[in-house]
Amino acid sequence: MALRDWIRTNLKGDRQIWWFVLYLSIMSVLVVYSSTGTKAFKEMDGNTEIFLLKHGALLLVGIACTYFAHQINYVHFARLSKYGLWLSIPLLLWAYFGGEVRNDASRWVTIPLINQTFQPSDLAKLALISNLAAMLAKRQKFMSDPSVLFNLIIWIALICSLIILSNTSTALLLGATCFLLMYIGRVPVRYLGYMIVACIIFGGIALAAGQRLGTAISRVTMFAKSDSIPFQVEQSYIALANGGLTGQGPGNSHQRNTLPNPFSDFIYAIIVEEYGLLLGGIPVVLAYLWFLWRGMNTIHKATRPFGGLLSAGLTFSIVFQAFASICVAIGMAPVTGQPLPLLSMGGTSLIFTGIAIGIVLSVSREDTDESKLLEKR
Repeated sequence: MALRDWIRTNLKGDRQIWWFVLYLSIMSVLVVYSSTGTKAFKEMDGNTEIFLLKHGALLLVGIACTYFAHQINYVHFARLSKYGLWLSIPLLLWAYFGGEVRNDASRWVTIPLINQTFQPSDLAKLALISNLAAMLAKRQKFMSDPSVLFNLIIWIALICSLIILSNTSTALLLGATCFLLMYIGRVPVRYLGYMIVACIIFGGIALAAGQRLGTAISRVTMFAKSDSIPFQVEQSYIALANGGLTGQGPGNSHQRNTLPNPFSDFIYAIIVEEYGLLLGGIPVVLAYLWFLWRGMNTIHKATRPFGGLLSAGLTFSIVFQAFASICVAIGMAPVTGQPLPLLSMGGTSLIFTGIAIGIVLSVSREDTDESKLLEKR
């Protein structure tokens, strides 16, 4: 009874989003523990608890960030997003020129003292979407002012170009999210066209000058060829086939031994292999669709334009990333390095995802509180 009272008192906002977080968190612990077994034997002399404890700790920190973010009035994130945007520029440049290199890409910056790496693109995504929502909401009546709209376009093209230097898929997903957010924000069609042109020009230059042009071309080319299947996708197909409808059972994955990054980029294949489509694959897809619906539902209930746009932008970002990862695992998209939000083993990406979900909850919390006040009046 005490626990129920604490939940009602402290966990505000859309309760169904909290259930979404709980479900994916539990699933994440189970699948990451299973899929890191081979990695543990190779790197930690068989100590499988090392990765479980590290992932569990980061997951708890991410949930804590969700809790604290949802306690903050979302209007404060408009001001914070400006600082985040300016901070993300040197961090993205630092990651590209002097960051830690993994898989021929320098996307990571090491945080001093705690020796923990993070991707500045996570901060850049959160800051750009929040700032874009604030600018669209604050300046609705000035939408015909070219200087306002070109300012939006410059920021989108700049951040996406800096990200695409070392991470093509993240830049494309962020650009798509910003385009959709501007469309919802009633930006005139011709300026949407200007945005696409600006992103193609500056993004194309950055892609050519960056680290991933050859990789992007090869992956798209291989995806277009019907007679050629990348090794990791082939192994993912085997995992999906092994899982079928009912799965092999928790901890009984075979492909975790051969599938590259089974705990990250291809964790969806492991979920299906162990839990099947009925208990794993379909419920996970439905969970993200449910989160999309709840996030979009906030637009209709929001009492401020900023709240609705902010919730929509962050919801799109999380769901786009989720379905990009799922589509890669089932062979419907070229191979990318996109993990499943809240499910894949990750570093600070779990924290930034937690913050994003917390902001969505903050929007629903504030609007629910205001609606209750209006009802009392």
